[in-house]
Amino acid sequence: MILNKKYLTIYFSLFFIVASFSQEASVIENDSTGLEHLDEVLVTATRSVRQLSSLPLPAQIISKKDIKRSNSMRLNDILSEQTGLVTVPDFGGGEGIQLQGVDAQYTLILMDGVPLVGRSAGTLDLNRVTVGNIRQIEVVKGASSSLYGSEAIGGVINIITETPKNGFNGSMNNRLGTFNTNDLSTSLNYKKEKLGISTFFNRYSSEGYDLNENDNLNTVDPFNSHTVNTKITYAFSDDTKYHVSGKYYVQNQDYVASETLEGESNVDEWNTHLKASHKYNEKWSNYFEFYATRYKANEFLNNEDGTRFSDNFYNQLLIRPEFRASYIANGKSSYIGGVGYNHETLDRTSFTTKPKFDSPYVFLQYDGNPTEKLNIILGARFDDHNQYESQLSPKLALRYEFNEKLAVKGSVGYGFKAPDFRQLYFDFTNATVGYMILGYNAVPSVIPLLQSQGQIANMVVPIEAFEEKLKPENSVSINLGINWELTTKLKFDLNVFKNNINDLIDTRVIANKTNGQNVFSYYNVNEVHTQGLEFNTIWKPTHQLKISGGYQLLFTKDKEAEKAFENGEVYARESPSSPSFQLGKKDYFGLYNRSRHMGNLKVFYNVSKWNLDTNIRATYRSRYGLSDSNGNNYLDAYDNFVDGYAIVDLAINKTLYENYQIGFGLDNAFNFTDTQNISNISGRIIYGKLNIKF
Repeated sequence: MILNKKYLTIYFSLFFIVASFSQEASVIENDSTGLEHLDEVLVTATRSVRQLSSLPLPAQIISKKDIKRSNSMRLNDILSEQTGLVTVPDFGGGEGIQLQGVDAQYTLILMDGVPLVGRSAGTLDLNRVTVGNIRQIEVVKGASSSLYGSEAIGGVINIITETPKNGFNGSMNNRLGTFNTNDLSTSLNYKKEKLGISTFFNRYSSEGYDLNENDNLNTVDPFNSHTVNTKITYAFSDDTKYHVSGKYYVQNQDYVASETLEGESNVDEWNTHLKASHKYNEKWSNYFEFYATRYKANEFLNNEDGTRFSDNFYNQLLIRPEFRASYIANGKSSYIGGVGYNHETLDRTSFTTKPKFDSPYVFLQYDGNPTEKLNIILGARFDDHNQYESQLSPKLALRYEFNEKLAVKGSVGYGFKAPDFRQLYFDFTNATVGYMILGYNAVPSVIPLLQSQGQIANMVVPIEAFEEKLKPENSVSINLGINWELTTKLKFDLNVFKNNINDLIDTRVIANKTNGQNVFSYYNVNEVHTQGLEFNTIWKPTHQLKISGGYQLLFTKDKEAEKAFENGEVYARESPSSPSFQLGKKDYFGLYNRSRHMGNLKVFYNVSKWNLDTNIRATYRSRYGLSDSNGNNYLDAYDNFVDGYAIVDLAINKTLYENYQIGFGLDNAFNFTDTQNISNISGRIIYGKLNIKF
């Protein structure tokens, strides 16, 4: 963990050379009372512009101002500081987001309203997303399939990027830190009259880090990535507007699997997004968009002599056109509806075929105020599909405002996650051990072939059981909340939630092979629920000081496990040599990788006369279990747990000569690490930052 002093010296020297040419006095933009009280608006929750303060759904906005203050580099950095959100590493080395106790693979990640793809290990790696050109992040909690379809069981996170602004301007931002981590961003913006163009570039690299010095492998291998994002807007008139954007991302990383096996891992991703909107009159408007994206990943390992040991590839394509229209009936009600079509293909290692998903969909939503104090949102979406059962996803949300300071709200919605390509078409054989994993749809064709070759000793599950389609995982989500503005300086939010998730897809043995190994496949079996409460507060005693805090209490259970503990069917032992004893209902802890308690506290302070902005941000996560350590297949009170921990980050930013800003900070200031259980917390990171606007 050594900060590269050579680069840091060059970094700050460059700043002072550039700053010396400025002739203007240093000026900082003071917080405006008017701006502080403007209602934030978001589009994700209803697919229309709505004030956050009036929304009947549990939602939050992470502003550009807070992102810049924290000096965060990647999306996972900023999301992990929010109430009810926790970043978790997956088996593929990526990092997903857990929301209200719902696993990362059930949270839909959007960028400018369209989905990111590339969930090669079930979750979408948040490290792929830079925050350098983000205008705001919108988080909607609870099942949201009524608008967004598959993967929105837990909620939706929408990353909204910057659009062209009037004039010509740009910026450069560079952050250097521990592990020779370098994040460089540059943006250019031009807009005059009808035409607007913006371009953003980011380079992110690191030498990686190693949490375990007892082996010759890194926890994270060295890597570098590049992101280019361009947007073009053109307004034919105030009523007719066009938007074209494109993004390209590439990453290269060393891949060292053992002392004798090493290679490379490469990611190549692009997307293009075309949008056109037209407003006919004060009531009618329509909107058309075309979105296409491809995510490719390749990795290889070579032996010591340079011969190839293994090759793996992943190539996913999504094409989606969508048309929607909105109608404002009067000042009290509006409607939005749309139709669209998803075409998706995947070519991947261990697939015997190149599968294709085709799924047309239609949705409709009503947003109305039957009285001055009551807001109702009622909507539904229907998804057809060529490979799984059709889905109807309704949602209802209500908000009642007692007065300007106090309001209650509640929502209930249905969410689903379609079986992914891997669960349907996987055909994998472990070359060393000899076991197999087959996708649900691959079983009817592969098993007879194995039987004809004499590889199957007996069937545990008959092939006839695979005649019906695998069901989507689905949930019913309930949220009840209260918003209380005690004063203009102090606000409270409380939300109680419950998510009932059914037809979870798990693996089971379907056949025994003649070599003594098993054949596994997927099936619908588990039912789980997550429930708890979230509490948030914001206190602004002065224009210079802002204090915010949040807390989540979470209970997560598997229904079959609960029954087993209640019936006295589960046993444990405190050590391998001690006798086993019966466990009761109170001994069942819940689902893996879930903490009962999580909290955050942030203090932002601005010293206007010094043009200085400082903050300290702390997050806490209580203990949780990652695996069953006593052999009963459940997480109970006698298993091994990851101890609770706190992460504290500090940042200081000073503005000089109006257009220049230097920053310094510590992430994980108290150097917390867990070498055995946590791979995505690297230890203390010391960094410096330079920002230039022109």
